[in-house]
Amino acid sequence: MQAIDTILEAGWIIPVEPENTIFTDSAIIIDKGVIIEILPAEDAVNKYQPAQHHRYPQHILLPGFVNAHTHASMNLLRGLADDMPLMQWLQEHIWPAESAHVSEEFVRDGTQLAIAEMLRSGTTCFNDMYFYPDVTARVAQQAGMRAVVGLIVLDFPSVWASNADEYINKGLEVNDRFRDEALISTAFAPHAPYTVSDPALQHVQLLANELDLPIHMHVHETRDEIKQSLEQFKVRPIERLKQLGMLTPSLLAVHMTQLQENEIADIAEHGVQVIHCPESNLKLASGFCPVSKLIDAGVNIALGTDGAASNNDLDMGAEMRTAALLAKATSENACALPAMQAIRMATLNGARALGLDQQIGSLLPGKAADIIAVDVDSIETQPLYHPESHLVYSSSRDKITDVWVNGQHLLKQRELTRLDQKEILAKAHSWQQRISSL
Repeated sequence: MQAIDTILEAGWIIPVEPENTIFTDSAIIIDKGVIIEILPAEDAVNKYQPAQHHRYPQHILLPGFVNAHTHASMNLLRGLADDMPLMQWLQEHIWPAESAHVSEEFVRDGTQLAIAEMLRSGTTCFNDMYFYPDVTARVAQQAGMRAVVGLIVLDFPSVWASNADEYINKGLEVNDRFRDEALISTAFAPHAPYTVSDPALQHVQLLANELDLPIHMHVHETRDEIKQSLEQFKVRPIERLKQLGMLTPSLLAVHMTQLQENEIADIAEHGVQVIHCPESNLKLASGFCPVSKLIDAGVNIALGTDGAASNNDLDMGAEMRTAALLAKATSENACALPAMQAIRMATLNGARALGLDQQIGSLLPGKAADIIAVDVDSIETQPLYHPESHLVYSSSRDKITDVWVNGQHLLKQRELTRLDQKEILAKAHSWQQRISSL
């Protein structure tokens, strides 16, 4: 028999690829952090000699969720300001709090809190946009978490940089520092069309082409954004980005709640990736991403939670459910966004948007063992007829018992194995006292 690291045996396995496939009573074979094969459990024990053999007869195994848009360290601002529109929320509450408190320490502690929450919610990879991306990358490395850190760009000064050129130069340094790290990759992250000038956007696009990096940006998030763009540039933001040559497959356009038919056709034609954040958009009353129309146009749609300051959690399972229900309601079509497609949006579509689909997002031989185990043997999830339906419509993040990233067991029976939960909570309590004392 062949010696390998791990066998994960389960009642059900949803590999995402091949599409609409579910394996029953099967096993995933893992060695050196990589998936070797999936085969019937009875065959696995005759073929392989594992160092570890985990049996989950009442669990579903599937790829870890890919949170394609978040601001991890903003977990420390969770619930600071609620029940108000985006610009009031930003200008009167979030930006002042950030101005007073954001630092390397803030980003380190907030990112640890976020990663702990994400792992306990089944997320194995997150795409971040925030200040001090080098700190975010280091924290993710230490936690064993997969991350795409955003090289943020703004026209106005912050604690991270004073102008667009400095943001870009510091971002390039971060990219150079982490380019060879297995779990860390980078993306340019100009905040939004209304906070970044044409010359800076053109510079970002040039560098993204040279370095083959994605561009991660809030686009068409609110009606007010459209209004501002028409007043300042005489065109809507999508048209402006098109004129700048930025409608490409490397663009990860986040939110996209304000879209016209011609704009849907444009982004489909140019292969733009759309990151849908349904719960944040609902909470801020930003509008509805036309998911059903985008799917019909052939656009790749991934899911993100946004930051915990506007959601107020990093629960990708909840985003998956909300996305599926919202797509049905807005299209008045109960068949819109079925469960298996929602799972794909939360996994493989996110990996594809980030350029990581050859490594993660599905359970195929040769891909990294980024895997989650979901317990479906509970009052809330029985009887079980269709595992994919249960994942989307019945399950919750407290049913996620185990998580592996790159074959490393980071959540074991709901306990974090590489993060100190008590220390993280103590720091969160300390920040609450500091921030609320303003």
